[in-house]
Amino acid sequence: MAPWYVAVLMGLVEGLTEFLPVSSTGHLILAGHMLDLTGPKAQTFEVAIQLGAILSVVVLYRDRFMGLLRSDPARTFSGPRGILLLFLTSLPALILGFLVHHAIKTHLFGPRTVALAFVVGALMMFVVEARAARQSRVRKVGGLDSLNPGLALGIGCFQCLSLWPGFSRSGATIMGGMLLNVDRKTAAEYSFLAAVPVMCAAVGYDLLKNWRLFEADDLSFLAIGFVVSFIAGWAAVKGFIGLVSRMTLRPFALYRLACAPLIWFFWPA
Repeated sequence: MAPWYVAVLMGLVEGLTEFLPVSSTGHLILAGHMLDLTGPKAQTFEVAIQLGAILSVVVLYRDRFMGLLRSDPARTFSGPRGILLLFLTSLPALILGFLVHHAIKTHLFGPRTVALAFVVGALMMFVVEARAARQSRVRKVGGLDSLNPGLALGIGCFQCLSLWPGFSRSGATIMGGMLLNVDRKTAAEYSFLAAVPVMCAAVGYDLLKNWRLFEADDLSFLAIGFVVSFIAGWAAVKGFIGLVSRMTLRPFALYRLACAPLIWFFWPA
């Protein structure tokens, strides 16, 4: 497909941006354009390496995922109840994504729409942070075990915003959680967990449709991108959780505003 270092760079971009509120879609498109990695096969490669980032979350939160296999009286986010919460969070985006998948591909994957998503997402972050500052004394829902079905479904409705390419899935779920009075750290952690079922469904669907594009010679390229995406995703999740309790979403909003013109002017023709 391309030199091995291209797979390394694309894996880094995917892993570092997938779970941060900055949108991996816009970053991957720009990186692919600059590295001359474009076309249907390249697009499927970008989808495939998301599995590495997904696996990093599964490994980091393996106790939580293993806990879904059995109920634990000390943890309400476990067993069938934990699975129900993730199901409720995933359901709105899965239904809406299935219904409007073609329309999204046709109308929302352009420089103007993606750049606009970067801007709208950034402005929403400022609004959410301003609200959080005004309600600093309001009691927040803290800890994954404090989540309930209503909150899970509400966060899932906000996750639908991520169907707009460039908005950011993690950004949508974190802001949704905060608007529903979930504390910042819990909203971030839950956004990582909630990413797994949605991303597995989306990646699995795309790979089933397009796997035949790859040849045996492409497997090493895919493997490199997968491994690098896993390592970068691990680092991003660990680093973001460490930062989230000490910083707001405003730096990410400013970064998004700075990226919007780049998407607008340097999007591949």
